[in-house]
Amino acid sequence: MPKTAQNWIVETDWLANHLQSPDLIVLDGSWHLPTANRDPKAEYRAEHIPGALFFDIDDLSDEKSDLPHMLPSTVKFSSRMKKMGVGDGARIVVYDTTGIFSAARVWWTFRAMGHQDVAVLNGGLKKWKAEGREIEDGPPPRRSERHYTPLQNTGLIRDLDEMKALIGKPGAQIVDARPAGRFEGREPEPRPGLRMGHIPGSKNIPSQAVLNGDGTFKSPAELAAMFEAVGINVAKPVVTTCGSGVTASILALALATLGQTNAAVYDGSWAEWGKEGNGLPVETGPAV
Repeated sequence: MPKTAQNWIVETDWLANHLQSPDLIVLDGSWHLPTANRDPKAEYRAEHIPGALFFDIDDLSDEKSDLPHMLPSTVKFSSRMKKMGVGDGARIVVYDTTGIFSAARVWWTFRAMGHQDVAVLNGGLKKWKAEGREIEDGPPPRRSERHYTPLQNTGLIRDLDEMKALIGKPGAQIVDARPAGRFEGREPEPRPGLRMGHIPGSKNIPSQAVLNGDGTFKSPAELAAMFEAVGINVAKPVVTTCGSGVTASILALALATLGQTNAAVYDGSWAEWGKEGNGLPVETGPAV
């Protein structure tokens, strides 16, 4: 698999040509918002790219947290990867059913666990099927267990205390991936118990704005222009946030393709910051 930041995205042609490679593991990382009323695991069993395994974002999370799908411990992650047959040195390609959505979260999760040889399929299963490529159904293929060594990269993760410290700090760059209505406080959150608005000083690039209609990323020039338009300097540190850390990963992936390979994700995102009664400051309206 290509090693440069620009190649953390792979195309359907590349995957089709490498699908039989013995060291390649394809993961279906599909996940949907609670309001979608969809079962990604059932959809995986109905159709998936041949040989793909299912990566359950909700299951592979910190079960001790009351926040949705927070990063699991390194012990839990390595144990699950071992049982799935995902080992050290594996080349990983992640996709989801909608184009580029939750696959980016899986990409970030592996990188946060120290695994660099991971890429996202541009356009996902949506593009794969549109091109008439082969799919299969049924349970995941059985793989022999493999040793997996996680080395957590804390530079890619931000927690609540670190986010508090960023507020008002000169040069801090926070960009929110939620739709503009939710960011500005005009539309309610899909999860109950959350206030409306955004983290003070943060900017807004809705995650869907960085994608084309077929679920692929827009060109690097278009992506760079979007970040520049909201005042984000991609050459300097950036933290991405969203509702629960999923679409924030899309912006982190977009930044990585532009060379900002150390963009961090605020794991708790609005599910944590926006909680009613926690006393954290909230802004409404367009970003200043």
